[in-house]
Amino acid sequence: MANGEGLSSNMEDYLEAIYHISSEKQAARAKDIAERMQVNKSSVTGALRSLSQKGYVNYAPYDIITLTAEGQTVAKDVVRRHETLKEFFVKILLLDDEEAEEASCKIEHAISDKILDRIINFVEFMEICPRGGREWLKGFRRHCENGDTTLKCSNYIATCLEDLKKREVQMRNGSETAVALNEMDPGQRGKIIKISGSSAVNRQLSDMGVSPGSIIEVESLETADGNVDVKVRGYHLSLSKDDAGKITVELHQG
Repeated sequence: MANGEGLSSNMEDYLEAIYHISSEKQAARAKDIAERMQVNKSSVTGALRSLSQKGYVNYAPYDIITLTAEGQTVAKDVVRRHETLKEFFVKILLLDDEEAEEASCKIEHAISDKILDRIINFVEFMEICPRGGREWLKGFRRHCENGDTTLKCSNYIATCLEDLKKREVQMRNGSETAVALNEMDPGQRGKIIKISGSSAVNRQLSDMGVSPGSIIEVESLETADGNVDVKVRGYHLSLSKDDAGKITVELHQG
């Protein structure tokens, strides 16, 4: 895990709450934290003093609360763990949002980096592999709901082969949709197929485990600085349009 070793799960929850409040309101106050975490103000005050002493927040009574650089690092790591787990529970295990949210809150504090990365790799593999995807999940849903195991492997493999043939035809006809990341719309996602150049951003992506094959999603283009906000491997990043233009993505269809 990122820095923040020795922090209790409760203290990590406070950093996560401050991060989200600051993202929504540009600043966090004690009453906002108390409302979000459903605790009393005296509990918030005690937690903020402790986090301030450890160097994770900038805190003074009756003033706004901000995260230090180290606090930002830890908070982003907690958010990444939480969102990755919830996405896995919702998209792969097909749990409802409420149950997935509750489970993520409990597990995010204990999961190791290795297990988290394996979960991310598994989700990406499911999206890329022709034997996975939506049809496979439909079969899994039927199995979970009523134990339906009537889907024959031979029939499913035939469907996969048919999909692969259609894909090969698309590629031969040049209709496969590959675009630069900065040409995508908010909400669009796809598989990275090429990262050009050797900028600091590319090195940062490499350090995060981002490479061709990783799934990336555009979150926003309406930033004050004109950047492209994306989510990849659980990380939220803001890339300049120039850097985003050097990343080629194969769009997910449907």
